[in-house]
Amino acid sequence: MMYQKILESLGLSPNEARIYENLVERGESSVTEVAAVSKIHRRNAYDALRRLIEKGLCFQVFAVGETHYNAVDPDKLSELVNEKQEQLAGVLPELKKKFSERFAPEEVYIYRGYEGQKNIWRDILRVGKDVFNLGAKGQWFDQRLDIGRAAFFKEANRKNITFHNLFDHEIKSQNPEFPKKFAGNLKYRYLPKEYSTNSVVNIFGDYVVTYAGVSPLKMSDETVFFILHSANLARSYEKWFWYMWKQSEEDKSVKKE
Repeated sequence: MMYQKILESLGLSPNEARIYENLVERGESSVTEVAAVSKIHRRNAYDALRRLIEKGLCFQVFAVGETHYNAVDPDKLSELVNEKQEQLAGVLPELKKKFSERFAPEEVYIYRGYEGQKNIWRDILRVGKDVFNLGAKGQWFDQRLDIGRAAFFKEANRKNITFHNLFDHEIKSQNPEFPKKFAGNLKYRYLPKEYSTNSVVNIFGDYVVTYAGVSPLKMSDETVFFILHSANLARSYEKWFWYMWKQSEEDKSVKKE
């Protein structure tokens, strides 16, 4: 069933997805035929057909003997998606209002892996303030983040967010051209070699994010992000960042204006 997972993602149960795909391929069929081809118990097949009718994806064909069923044109699936988007649009403003109101002045939580990184990007765009990266390794440029990263930097540039990066020495020695390829508004310097780690501290707005388990241009599903939401801590980390910035090496290959 090559379309099974896609149909399930649109809100169909596994049985509904299997039966709908079979009806699209085979056309008009009886419950007995649907159950046999889909390898579903007849009672379960009948229940799934009833739900498909309720969703407008299937219709009955009354005939002598056993009732037959057929699939509605697959364009109906696009209508279902549009209906869900309209329903979401109707409640999204209130959900966003409740989301913003529930933030505690100070809280701590954890994200993990690539989806965690995408959550952090959403937080950065929501806050809309400059970003400070201590021990930066370019881990955002891991290939598995390519699609999400492009959309993130497009919006970050539109919001005129600047990224202040204190790169680990390995970026300079192993990938010296990387800063020139950075997709956002970047200001950067290099930390001394002896201060390289496998962690990164990311500061934006009232947030401090500590990455554990990253390397130059790489992260993984095992990467852990410890998020601190605290205005006092964020301001403290910013002060420490600027102290280290002043002690760190500028890129001599970049011409000053």
